[in-house]
Amino acid sequence: MIAAAPLAAASPFVTIAEAVRSYLDAAKLAAAGGITWAEFGELLVGLVRLAVTVLDATAYLSGPAKKEIVLEAVAALFDLLADRIRVPALAMPLWLVCRPAVRSLVLALAAGAVEAILPMVRLAK
Repeated sequence: MIAAAPLAAASPFVTIAEAVRSYLDAAKLAAAGGITWAEFGELLVGLVRLAVTVLDATAYLSGPAKKEIVLEAVAALFDLLADRIRVPALAMPLWLVCRPAVRSLVLALAAGAVEAILPMVRLAK
């Protein structure tokens, strides 16, 4: 499970900035040799779960502000790992053209994932 190490690295931190920074550092190490789309998805869900868990305990931010922070973290993850996603050599030119659209799609999926993960995080408490 590729997301286990980043989640373990981020778990002791209480602020969202520390937790996300630690998660991204560990994700970068986990993806050093390249990652598949499935592994990227696993890292994405792990990051959203981590961010939602930390931010749900924060009372001084509104819901939309919390969601914006999660999406900024997801954008940082995509930007950090997009060049490490394994793409066949013949598809590389297509990937370079489609990358901005894929980034937008990933952010849209993450926005929906926040809404789906939040009730699960609250049930787990």
